[in-house]
Amino acid sequence: MGGKNKVLGLIFANMHDVSVADLTKERTMGSILYGGRYRMIDFPLSNMVNSGVDEVGVITKSNYQSLLDHLGSGREWDLARKKGGLHLLPPFGHVDSGMFRGRLEALYGILNFVKNSDAEYVLLSDCDVITNIDYAPIVQKHIDEEADITVVYAKSVITMEQAKNSTILGVNEGERITDVLIRPQISGDCDISLNMFVLKKEFLQNIVLECASKSLYSFEKDVLQARVKEYKVIGYKHDGYFQKIDSTDTYYKANMAMLDTDTRDQVFLEKRPIYTKIRDNAPAKYGIGANVKNSLIADGCIVEGTVENSILFRGVKVGEGAVVRNSIIMQDTCIGKKCDINYVITDKMVDIRDFRLLTGSQYYPLYVGKGAKI
Repeated sequence: MGGKNKVLGLIFANMHDVSVADLTKERTMGSILYGGRYRMIDFPLSNMVNSGVDEVGVITKSNYQSLLDHLGSGREWDLARKKGGLHLLPPFGHVDSGMFRGRLEALYGILNFVKNSDAEYVLLSDCDVITNIDYAPIVQKHIDEEADITVVYAKSVITMEQAKNSTILGVNEGERITDVLIRPQISGDCDISLNMFVLKKEFLQNIVLECASKSLYSFEKDVLQARVKEYKVIGYKHDGYFQKIDSTDTYYKANMAMLDTDTRDQVFLEKRPIYTKIRDNAPAKYGIGANVKNSLIADGCIVEGTVENSILFRGVKVGEGAVVRNSIIMQDTCIGKKCDINYVITDKMVDIRDFRLLTGSQYYPLYVGKGAKI
């Protein structure tokens, strides 16, 4: 996507923090750990890079120290460049902008950055969807259709609880979006927005300035929903695998899905890899009595007990005689001897001492906060 169709990528790191409040107390949505070694932002960022987008801005709001540490200069994504590359965009982009309430105010705060880009089109994405997607045909369709806004959507069967955190689209046979429902009280088979949008840069700037003058801040409500009849809004259906993270429950299920080989093969494609920050850890080490079944074990782990149907992030230690089942154990957590852990999510650097019993359930996994000592 070079030349005259150059695209600027913008990633919103803090959108949907409220949906997973336990996991975002000390980090952004984009910083949430996933799949043993990744962060949520790795997916939209890698998708953009693999699609030829070489200029990406990451819009932050709060709790973004962990995000800055993870992204660094953008070297792992080949974005450490003199021209273009990765740009970290904290709030208060200019003197008359404040802490943003929604997507439009966030864009208003970084409007000078957008104006200074030589891109012709802008690609917007949040960090709440796990998927591997090629943006190039989406941008091309936007150009061919001469659309004002292109929205990436997918068909999915959702519950009423999931609908509360979703934007549901009405799409006709010509892929024209005719209706937009925000957090509706419905369930069943729906076309849901994946919070990915393509717009022409000039069009986006005009929208942001107009809405700022009217104190409007919600892109979905004040632009998509309010002007769906006025603008040419088209949809692009994504048929590939995806998981939308909108609660601790869906986060748990999305991670557990990575234990399935077919699911991993759909997410981690050879031609479009998902990049992440590299840590120079030693390979995982297994003791004489270790017993591991159907689990993802990251580098740097030391396992001396039993691990089944679980995901262990980098640097996790499982003591002798300990049993870990159906759990997500985040980075540098230490599980003592003879512990019994089942349906548990531990955040980073948790210390579970010897002979402890922690049990949640399949539908309500027990969450243990960052740095807790039990």
